[in-house]
Amino acid sequence: MPDPVLLAIDARGIATATLNRPEVGNAYNEALLQGLIGGLETLAKDKSVRALVVRGAGKHFAAGADINWLAEVSGYGPERAYECSYATTLAMTRLNEFHRPTFAVIQGACFGGGFGIACCVDVALATPAALFGITEVRVGVAATPISTHMVNAIGLRQTRRYALTGERFGPEEAMRMGLVHEVVAADAIEARLAHILDETLKSSPAAVALTKHSFLSANGLTLDERQMQMLSHEGWTIRATEEAREGLAAFRAKRAPSWYR
Repeated sequence: MPDPVLLAIDARGIATATLNRPEVGNAYNEALLQGLIGGLETLAKDKSVRALVVRGAGKHFAAGADINWLAEVSGYGPERAYECSYATTLAMTRLNEFHRPTFAVIQGACFGGGFGIACCVDVALATPAALFGITEVRVGVAATPISTHMVNAIGLRQTRRYALTGERFGPEEAMRMGLVHEVVAADAIEARLAHILDETLKSSPAAVALTKHSFLSANGLTLDERQMQMLSHEGWTIRATEEAREGLAAFRAKRAPSWYR
């Protein structure tokens, strides 16, 4: 089996973490989450790293949670189910608090956890074909592991709308609300990213790290262990409900859930 997250570092210290499950739109499962957590921890210890770019292999950036994995998790006992929810919370926290500038190149689907990744990076670029959504409620679960990051990135007002309605929207709306910084043609996005990375490398690594840490910590935008545990607990308990089981079953059967009339 190929690695679910591929890591690379170039000669200038630009690290790349590529979500590598293109056959399912880079939807995450436990292996991908653990790969992302481990990768971020490895990169954080590497003094040569100056910046981090998160990408999705293939057509999509990240299509949220793997629906088959969610169905499997719904049958786990409380402790194991909590561990899976905690992995999502931890992955997002590690990315949000990564000590170097972080970037996302977003194409295709950016749903659920993929949306969370977009919220947790410092700079997000998207192609015109990108499509966004906080879609957890559509299958009877809740986006609690990424909830604080959504509010921090796009504000409470936009989060309340899109996390509660589950609507999908394009890159221009994502840019309007502040989720995406720029929408760039697919054939020009790599050059644009290279330019921004080059500008970033002109800055002192120590000053950049302290600036980022100060922004987050002084404004209460980091998560402590108690908060992470609370968000994870909320995540697994909703997944264990009858509505969540119905939502997953409806999605897999490509039918409307029972609550839709």
